[in-house]
Amino acid sequence: MRKGGKFEEHEMDHRSVGDLVESFKLLSLSSPAVAPKDSVTRRSIGRELSPASLAEEGAAELAHVRRKKDFKSLERVKGRLINVLEGLELHTGVFSPAEQRRIVDCVYDFQEKGRRGLLRERTYSEPRKWMKGKGRITIQFGCCYNYAVDKNGNPPGIIRDEEVDPIPPLLKQMIKRLVAWHVLPPTCIPNSCIVNIYDKDDCIPPHIDHHDFVRPFCTVSFLSECDIVFGAELKIIGPGEFSGSATIRLPLGSVLVLNGNGADVAKHCVPAVPAKRVSITFRKMDETKLPFKFKSDADLQNLLPISLRASSQPCILPVKQTSPHSSPSPMVTRPQTAKEENMQESPTSQTPALLSEDDFPPLSASTRCRRSR
Repeated sequence: MRKGGKFEEHEMDHRSVGDLVESFKLLSLSSPAVAPKDSVTRRSIGRELSPASLAEEGAAELAHVRRKKDFKSLERVKGRLINVLEGLELHTGVFSPAEQRRIVDCVYDFQEKGRRGLLRERTYSEPRKWMKGKGRITIQFGCCYNYAVDKNGNPPGIIRDEEVDPIPPLLKQMIKRLVAWHVLPPTCIPNSCIVNIYDKDDCIPPHIDHHDFVRPFCTVSFLSECDIVFGAELKIIGPGEFSGSATIRLPLGSVLVLNGNGADVAKHCVPAVPAKRVSITFRKMDETKLPFKFKSDADLQNLLPISLRASSQPCILPVKQTSPHSSPSPMVTRPQTAKEENMQESPTSQTPALLSEDDFPPLSASTRCRRSR
């Protein structure tokens, strides 16, 4: 379904089936210890399939991805009427429900490590909740970003002489999928990320992301739906309450890409969330702002989007942009496979087989990446 805006056609090539299979191996969040040697898609786990069948199933999985990129909100900025949401894209179906659960479990595992002092000092931050909406937990990988002038006099932006832990393996797998599945361009591969852990009523005030980070960047949402508010001018109504020209509902597992006016003209904020929430924001640092001891990760070099036949291209997402007074948009998620449904029904299956323990090893300890609920 196509509504406004242009849908960028995926380039096609003439790669062999073997090349396609190798491409899908990069997307797999499964473990070699769990999945058969040739398992490259979720539905192929536990089944012997030919390379041609694997490529077909991989194409079918990519076809489940939906995206919307025709957001529109006209505001007068410096005397000109412009669409302040130009450049925004919303993608759903990129991560399955089982993968989302595993990612969240690992985020909570890092929270425990942070509380126990097992992460580098500036990696983990848990400020005191001194008022409603203040005090969300942050975990930074790749670089230490300063939101305001700190006690040492460092201005907002990347603190180049501070070290934090590197991006963990599972988050690197997420980045690979985002690039391979045409969510992020290969010219802007993230080399840093920040994890936000929200309690009920936590919020993020109006801001524009610092230009120490290049565009585009993206944020992935987990645990609960929430709104994000955009506008050239945002008003603070009260603690955790904001108003702007446009409100977008973020479904579970969705990926919001910010670029163009949506990243640089419109401010954005997250009002007080109605329930616990986790978000992961992936960004690429400006080459001139890299931490002094930063080392490029070989796993994130030379990533390319896969090229498939037109029938497997992601579809336009028929999710409407909402206003602060409209009802929420319907949640759009990737259909679960039979294996994933079985995992949900089984009370003993606490660790989905889709993502292995080895995908997200602890940074500073040997504990397993799981959190009992």
